[in-house]
Amino acid sequence: MKFLLYNLVGGLIMLAAVIGLYVVAGNFSLTEIAEARASGELQMATSTERWLFLGFFFAFAVKAPLWPLHTWLPNAMQESTAPVAVLITAVVDKVGTFAMLRFCLQLFPEASTWATPAILVLALISIIYGALLAVGQRDIKRLVAYASISHFGFIIMGIFAMTSQGQSGATLYMVNHGISTAALMLVAGFLISRRGSRLIADYGGVQKVAPVLAGTFLIGGLATLSLPGLAPFVSEFLVLVGTFTRYPVVGIIATFGIVLAALYTLVLYQRTMTGPVKPEVARMPDLRVRELVVVAPLVALLIVLGVYPKPLTDVVNPAVEQTMSDVQKKDPQPEVEAAK
Repeated sequence: MKFLLYNLVGGLIMLAAVIGLYVVAGNFSLTEIAEARASGELQMATSTERWLFLGFFFAFAVKAPLWPLHTWLPNAMQESTAPVAVLITAVVDKVGTFAMLRFCLQLFPEASTWATPAILVLALISIIYGALLAVGQRDIKRLVAYASISHFGFIIMGIFAMTSQGQSGATLYMVNHGISTAALMLVAGFLISRRGSRLIADYGGVQKVAPVLAGTFLIGGLATLSLPGLAPFVSEFLVLVGTFTRYPVVGIIATFGIVLAALYTLVLYQRTMTGPVKPEVARMPDLRVRELVVVAPLVALLIVLGVYPKPLTDVVNPAVEQTMSDVQKKDPQPEVEAAK
């Protein structure tokens, strides 16, 4: 119900903004409007552009979710089955961040620049706040939900850093976060279905009775904390580099989110998989063949894209260059010239 109400409110506000955009532009074709904005054929009053931007951005921030519009995600994740939780965090949430990149920046370039400082602050709060709450969670699904809120803060930060590295990293992050969270949540779902409990305290010593399950859970967790060699590392590194070149203070503060990610991920693994075997998990079966068939491709993608992300970057970079051109932004020049 909370998920429905939040998205309903966001959708209604965006509907009003869409109608306002039609009044200004004269048609509903977002592609034509974006092209007209880029070429200078369609001009908007500054106040009008900013109000329309806020209408679109609010809806996308709810969907993302960005702090303080995030509270529906932990509840929806906690009450949903594992497949639905994967759908929400790995697919549905990306609609918000993609739309920020695709529509907010291209339709409202001046308003996007105007709102950037406030959005970066909200993204930083999402990164630190989500990670801190993930550290203190007792429920596995809620922990993954708060970790996702932190990760979406990184994505939004990369988008509004207004650098090619940041936006490339944010786009890659959408793909890689979907893969890593899907892997972690699916294995967590297998674990919960065996024990019948979402509470972290109800587990212990699982790696001794179900080593394959524990191993895939570890890989999903290490991808969540962006371990080098796994796919999310490349995207998170690009986001931080792209942010630091234009907003060094923001980039420095955001790195604390990486430290907290290592904390909540490793503590989760330690409490559930290591230690003495609890009686309730002593007879827990390992992953079955059909479960391995589901998880194995995700694990393979995490490793392959972590070692060789070029197929994705070749697709992403041209689109990022076009977006940077539309918002009339260029990467900051190095302050120190390279030695000849």
